[in-house]
Amino acid sequence: MKKFLITVVVALVSNAFFAQSAFDKYDGQDDVTSIIVNKKMFQMMGSVKVDANDKETQQYLDLMKKLDNLKVFTTTSTRVSADMKLTSDKYIKTAGLEELMRVNDGGKNVKIMVKSGATDSQVKELLMFIEGANKENETVLMSLTGNFDLSEISVLTDKMKIPGGDDLKKATKGK
Repeated sequence: MKKFLITVVVALVSNAFFAQSAFDKYDGQDDVTSIIVNKKMFQMMGSVKVDANDKETQQYLDLMKKLDNLKVFTTTSTRVSADMKLTSDKYIKTAGLEELMRVNDGGKNVKIMVKSGATDSQVKELLMFIEGANKENETVLMSLTGNFDLSEISVLTDKMKIPGGDDLKKATKGK
């Protein structure tokens, strides 16, 4: 029984850290552009004082306080793109993510997956994978963790100019 409990604990702990290690291998690769923002940066961004009349900026700052990590990896390398697809598919299966939206439009494939929070609109994790994002046939992999409302994400993608933000905005409009 003791061995069983230890095995379960190890499995749960390793699964919680898999998102970190699964996608971190792309950080620093020559063929990959990386954007990584950690909780400390989000906290610093969220504590900025702004004019209370600017509702969109205030929404953005409020969202910053709810986020833990943002990782965006982009590549035009077919080798790296294939590896990103395999890694994200494996992660989706093990992390308990559910499909929010999938679009296949003229060679552009978009998958948006989420791990729900306390309510239907609350999200603990959002994973977006895009193949064929533009003329250069770019692949985009984005992982966002925290405790946020799905409807708030369009403000983040607009302000930070995140690749694939338009696709994410379309997915969250109806929520």
